[in-house]
Amino acid sequence: MTLDKAIADALRATSTGTITTILLKKGIRRTWMRGPRPLFHASRRVVGPAFPLRFVPAREDLATPESWSSPTSTRAAIEAMPEGAVAVVDAMGSTDAGIFGDILCARMKKRGVAALVTDGVVRDGVGVDATGLPVWCAGVAAPASVAALTFVGWGEPVGCGGVAVFPGDVIVLDGDGGVVIPAAYVEEVAKAGPDQELLELWIMKEVEKGVPLPGLYPPNAEARARYEQEHGRG
Repeated sequence: MTLDKAIADALRATSTGTITTILLKKGIRRTWMRGPRPLFHASRRVVGPAFPLRFVPAREDLATPESWSSPTSTRAAIEAMPEGAVAVVDAMGSTDAGIFGDILCARMKKRGVAALVTDGVVRDGVGVDATGLPVWCAGVAAPASVAALTFVGWGEPVGCGGVAVFPGDVIVLDGDGGVVIPAAYVEEVAKAGPDQELLELWIMKEVEKGVPLPGLYPPNAEARARYEQEHGRG
């Protein structure tokens, strides 16, 4: 999936907090991934289509160093990642082993992957930082993935941080973490997001003037009319 530039730009102008509120109003509650936090090169908001990957608990006959050469491996998955995608890795919240290290992250960066987000951890933290790849994760750990996890595939629905992620969904990442926008709602959210940000900026200015919150946030008809008038929309 290639994300339309106008949609991507609109989402980059919209905070994850605003996105969760927009989706909440549409009945979509489970959107924010628990666990991932901005850890490496995560100072800017990142937007991209989801590229899901999945681990399951380690099984000794499968979770071996030899598995890294398998056709179903993290190495093969990285070669399938399209430019601009956000790799979303279901590690079941495990913090016992790093799913990716510096070499894998360097290859992702080279392929133009927009970011990595996982409810697990990475290894080789200093090296990962040096790659420049934006990473949202639950921390760092020294052991390799096979010490605790078995990689089972990519391109299928996964659960990351308690949220269902399907291919075609759009991921937005910022200082508050990562949110998933279901594919069917991407255009609606992109349309509503910048307008909501503008409204909240106006509300903040009203608060600074000393205006009480009741009737202002959320705005009642009178406050909405003032907002529209001040912005030439009335």
